[in-house]
Order: sequence, then structure tokens, then C-alpha cells
Amino acid sequence: MSLFSKARDTVTALTAEGRMPGFEGAAGWLNSEPLAADDLRGKVVLADFCTYTCINWLRALGYVRAWAEKYEDQGLIVVGVHTPEFPFEADTENVVEAVKALNVEFPIALDPEYAVWEAFSNRYWPAVYIADAEGRVRHHHFGEGGYDECERVIQQLLRDAGGDAVSEDLISVTPDGIEAQADWGTLESPETYVGYQQGSNFASPEGVTIDDERTYSVPDPLGLNSWALSGDWTFEGRATVLNRAGGAIAFRFHARDVNLVLRSRTGEAVPFRVLVDGNPPGAAHGLDVDEEGYGTLLQPRLYQLVRQPGSIADRTFEIRFDDAGVEAYVFTFG
Repeated sequence: MSLFSKARDTVTALTAEGRMPGFEGAAGWLNSEPLAADDLRGKVVLADFCTYTCINWLRALGYVRAWAEKYEDQGLIVVGVHTPEFPFEADTENVVEAVKALNVEFPIALDPEYAVWEAFSNRYWPAVYIADAEGRVRHHHFGEGGYDECERVIQQLLRDAGGDAVSEDLISVTPDGIEAQADWGTLESPETYVGYQQGSNFASPEGVTIDDERTYSVPDPLGLNSWALSGDWTFEGRATVLNRAGGAIAFRFHARDVNLVLRSRTGEAVPFRVLVDGNPPGAAHGLDVDEEGYGTLLQPRLYQLVRQPGSIADRTFEIRFDDAGVEAYVFTFG
């Protein structure tokens, strides 16, 4: 039996998982007027739970965007549900800016109070729920991957709803930039939060002082997948905050990409410099730095700081900040 036949058999065997909750709990909408039950009746609906700094959602976005474009005229409605992980992601202006920068044109339901999230009993970013034209959830997928299966489900549900001209061809997506797929074969560093509520693998010899200023240092050597601070910082629940200019964060990693979610507490631009093994990154610079490692913290978002083009080995990443007021939230890798 071919892989295509197996996929079709899986789709044919879809079961109903209950009715899809509505989006009435949304606090606002982007790219659309509010979508009520009447607007969705008779449509195949894909709900995509997201938060704009999540690297896992960003790497899935190219597929969701392509489905929205390909199947819109055949009866599919894609609704992004933006439920914030970090406090600044609840700010509508920040979401508007991110949606524009990421070229997201499908409707976005703003869910700052988690009302839609709880209606779906959702617990993941990203999470996809696909409902048939009768409003029944027929498929879900949590996390990255599963793209072919999701698209086969979309196609089958559109046919079930009377779409005779639905193509069996799958989209061809080659995401690039921040949406490029992870290099799973070399990825050995885990997502690492740097606030004390979820933080782990902190290696500065001074230990952690909660909610108070302290001067930290970077040990030598720094163990793989450990991180440390240099300078005057405060550990807060969700973030680690730089109190005085000249502070730095170091991380010993093994991955192609290094990303870090950052925010300027004052809203002012903060220059920074990235080093890899003590040197400018050169060709290994990320989207948000140049070959000498220089970049600027402007918007509160995920910053891609390293993307290595060659062989992957254990390396030490360091980011140094010229001004105080930096909030660092979480490292992710790709």
C-alpha cells in the first residue's frame, strides 16, 4: 500500500471529537470582523493557537499560511487564536506589529485572558484543531509537524462538504528566515527559560537571588546547555532583568540556531553584540545581527542571533548589552 493510500485511509477513519467551541471569548480581532457561529456555519474551520514569540509556531506558520491561501475559496476558514505566553504579548499593539511583520493575513482572534484557550481546553502552542462543516472537531495536532496529515484532513472535509474540485496535491513550502525548519539532526540544546519560575541549568557560581539585584559572573568552563550571567541582574518570575549597562548572558549550546526572546523595559532601543566562542559570528550571524555581531533590541519579540552555515559543534554564545533595562525570557534553538 502506498503512503498516499495510507494517508487517505487515515483520513477516511476520522472520528468526531466533539463540537468546536466558538470564538466568542475573543477580546478583539485582527484581519477580520468578529467571526460568530453564523459566519462559520457550513465551513471547514481550522483553529491555530499561537503566540508570536513561540519558535515552534513560527516554524509551522508557513504551512498554515499556505493552507489559508490555497483553500479559502473552497470553503476553509483559518482562525489564528493569539493567546499570550508572556505579558507583553497581551498588548494588542505588539500583536498588530508582529502579525504585519510575519505577513499573516488570515483572521486572528485576540485571547489575552485565555477565554478561547480554556473553551478548547487547550494547553499547547502551536495547536491545530480542524472542524468539519457541521462544526465537529475531526482532527487535532499539537506542536510542529503533521503537516501532510493536516492537509489531507482539510481536503477530505472540504470534499465531504461538497467540494468536488478539491485537489489531492499537497502544498510545497520551503520556509526560510525565522520560519526555517529546525536542523533536528544536530539539535542538542533544549528550550531554556531564564526567569526563576521555569528557569533551569543556571551556572553562575553566585547562585540565584530572587527578585533582588545581584552581581553575577560566568564560570570557566561553562558546561553544555548551561547558561550564566555577567554583571548586575535581577531574577524575576518570567524574566531576568539587566540593572546596569554592560551586562551579558552566556550559553554553551549545540545547535544550528540560537534564538532569544527579549524586551526593553523602558521601550528605548538597546544596542547589543553577539559573540560565538569569543569572536564575531561572521557567516554564523542570525537574522537580527550583522557579521560583526552587532544588533539592536527594538520590539519585544524573538531575536534570531545565530544561524550556523557549517558543521555543528559545542560552542559558547554570548550577548552583551550596552544599556540597562533588558528583559530576557527564553532561549530556543533550531
